[in-house]
Amino acid sequence: MMEIDSTHAGLDAQEGLGGDFVRQPVTSPWRDLDRPPLRPAALRGALVTGEGVWTELRVVAETGSTNADVAAAARAGTAEGLVVVAELQTAGRGRADRTWQAPLRSGLALSVLLRPTAPRETWGWLPLVAGLAVAGPVADLSGLELGLKWPNDVLVADRKLAGLLAEVVDDAVVLGIGLNVSLREDELPVPTATSLAIEGSEVVDREPVLRAVLRDLGRRYRTFEEHRGDAGAAGLHHAYRSACTTIGRAVRVTLPGDRVLEGDAVDVDSSGRLVVRTATGTETLAAGDVVHVR
Repeated sequence: MMEIDSTHAGLDAQEGLGGDFVRQPVTSPWRDLDRPPLRPAALRGALVTGEGVWTELRVVAETGSTNADVAAAARAGTAEGLVVVAELQTAGRGRADRTWQAPLRSGLALSVLLRPTAPRETWGWLPLVAGLAVAGPVADLSGLELGLKWPNDVLVADRKLAGLLAEVVDDAVVLGIGLNVSLREDELPVPTATSLAIEGSEVVDREPVLRAVLRDLGRRYRTFEEHRGDAGAAGLHHAYRSACTTIGRAVRVTLPGDRVLEGDAVDVDSSGRLVVRTATGTETLAAGDVVHVR
C-alpha cells in the first residue's frame, strides 16, 4: 500500500496542483483527464478539521482492500476517525465474500474506522446509516433519484450504484463504501450495476462526492452516538424507512446456511431488521442477501 502525498502526483512543476503550466511525464496520473487523481492535501484541509469525526485521511495509489487496511489499523489501536481511500483497489470485498473491482480512478473505494460508545446491539444500524450518508448527498449533487436496498446497496431504479460493507473488529467498526462514479457501460462488472456517469449525473468529479459523503456520514454518526444508538430518537429510523425501496417489494432473501425466503418486505424495524411477510407468517431478518423480485 503506497500513500500519495501532495508531492507524489507525478507533476514536474514548482506549483504542483496550482494554476500554472505543468509539464507532465508520460506516467502522469493526469493523463486521463476524465479521471483525475484525488488531491490528498485539499481533502485533508476540507475534512480533517479538528471539529468533526475524521482525524486522519490517507489516499493510497493502490491497495488490495481498504477494509482490510483499516481493520489492521483498528487492531493496532489506531484512533477513531481514520479514512483510507484507494485510487485502485485490487481485492475489494462485498457481502458473502464477493469480489469488487473497478478501473483506476473510476469510482470511490474507501473505508473508515469507528469506535462506537453506543451499545454493541445497536451497531447493526451503522451500515444503514452509511447508506443514508451516501444516498442523500449523492442525490443532491447528481440530480438523480436514489434509493436504498436493505441492507447495503444504493440503487438508481434497480441498478446498483454503490455498495457498503461493515465489519466488527474487536471494539471497532470498519465501514467500507464503494461508489461507481465515471464507470462506462463497457466497464460494468454486471448488467445490473451502474454509475453516476451512465445515469447522466450533474457531477462526475469524485472529490465533491467524497467530501459530501464523509461530511454527512460524520454528522449522522455523531447523532447516532449522541442518542446512544437509539435510531428512532436520532431520526435515523424514519429517514431510513423513507429512503428504503425494499419496503413494499416482493423479495427473495438468501439467509445464512443458504436458506431462501420469499415474501413481501413490509418494514424495517427499530433495530434495523427487515420484516418479511411470507405465506406462512412474518419473519424478522438481521442479515441476508436480498433480491427485489420484479
